[in-house]
Amino acid sequence: MEIDVIGWDIGGAHLKAVMLDAQGSPVQVLQYPCPLWKGLDQLRSAVNELLKIMPSPAAHHAITMTGELADCFQSRAEGVEQILNVMKSVLSADDLLVYAGSLGFLRADSITEAHYQAIASANWLASADYAVKHCGNGLFIDIGSTTTDILALVNGQVLAQGLTDYERLITRELIYTGVVRTAVMAIANRFFFKGHDVGVMAEYFATMADVYRLTEELDEAHDQYESADGAEKTRQASAKRLARMIGMEWQDEPFSSWSQLAQSIRAEQVRTLQLGCERQLSRACWTKVPPLIGAGVGRFLVKQLAVNMRMSYVDFSDLLPVLPETLGLSPADCAPALAVAFLSRSLKNTVN
Repeated sequence: MEIDVIGWDIGGAHLKAVMLDAQGSPVQVLQYPCPLWKGLDQLRSAVNELLKIMPSPAAHHAITMTGELADCFQSRAEGVEQILNVMKSVLSADDLLVYAGSLGFLRADSITEAHYQAIASANWLASADYAVKHCGNGLFIDIGSTTTDILALVNGQVLAQGLTDYERLITRELIYTGVVRTAVMAIANRFFFKGHDVGVMAEYFATMADVYRLTEELDEAHDQYESADGAEKTRQASAKRLARMIGMEWQDEPFSSWSQLAQSIRAEQVRTLQLGCERQLSRACWTKVPPLIGAGVGRFLVKQLAVNMRMSYVDFSDLLPVLPETLGLSPADCAPALAVAFLSRSLKNTVN
């Protein structure tokens, strides 16, 4: 099988890759744990592991990143530089394109320090750029394992108020909440349980993976890190971790009570996301109610938001020209990697 391009999304916790064939069809979607906070060797190792299981070498590569935020780097600029150095050493620099947001794609060997800010944490814009080209109007929502991006797409334009993480946190286009790695204590400081409004312990006892394991919405393939207590990933173990959050033992209540607590926590996260969506919807004037476009491993919550807000839902996978029947992970799970792969195919002979 001939691979034309591999799109890479280098995060601080996961490395994602999407392979396209010569016709632009996704042929493989991969995600691998990459705890960059432990050092750059984690990235080098993760890339090599994924290269081993890819069917053939690619004609070229396109990358985007958020991993420069990892605290092993003294600054984001240093993070961008060192991540690029690793990728150039592992992949062919001549065939490596780097997504730089509004600057488009740059050849890796032409990048200077002046480009670092545009490259840093630009993966959200790649996904939105792809979505707006295939669905000119909509509210694009990518819910991942750790973060959520919410972007208004209006008349073929991405109406992004912020570009940096700081600016996007202000505008709520970036909400630091996800469906796997987010600590439960970050969702709210009180939850509803058995008729009571109960306080939540500010301790790393449980994550949202535990919540969605109990609601039966978690795809276990997306939960690639150890649990909060390092114990097993079963429904009973997740109930035990959630019980700790409110100072109880899981044996104190029937199992159904812990499923109800998980639903209460889920409702709080959905409420936060809905507020972010409503803020973005209020910014633009659409001629008709736009759809919600769901991407990321948590896009099942976008479907819930569409129901709550009485809006239509479009899955990011539906924007693909061709979607093979079997890929393992869905391309929509790894939207930024897919986006840079697709966007770079038409530009690879014209980039700087």
